[in-house]
Amino acid sequence: MKKMTLAFLLCSSSVAFANSACDKPRDDFDGLYCLNKVYQEADRELNENYKKLYAKLDNDGKKALKSGQVSWIEQRNEDCSRREDKGFFVNLDCAARTTIERSQFLQDRIRECSSSGCQNSKL
Repeated sequence: MKKMTLAFLLCSSSVAFANSACDKPRDDFDGLYCLNKVYQEADRELNENYKKLYAKLDNDGKKALKSGQVSWIEQRNEDCSRREDKGFFVNLDCAARTTIERSQFLQDRIRECSSSGCQNSKL
């Protein structure tokens, strides 16, 4: 029992430390770590919203949603990343912000489907 309690306390304090470290990152690498956490959560929510909306749509809506999502991914990649001789660079702030905006768009379409019916023209 004592080992489990100690393990829980260590895990809890690590989470608390990570959260406080993101409030005031010490350097660019800490900032990158924190931005990545935000991006990962935004991406998880985006995928969840996509699946929810996809399930509500008819076949034409599903095709439109998929096409729109592919276009959005291409635009996000163009806006938020670049390739150079030195390597591949991703602006995680841009990627997170863009992903959150897209997730909100999908949530708005889910809300429409639930209230007034799905409007394929908005996909």
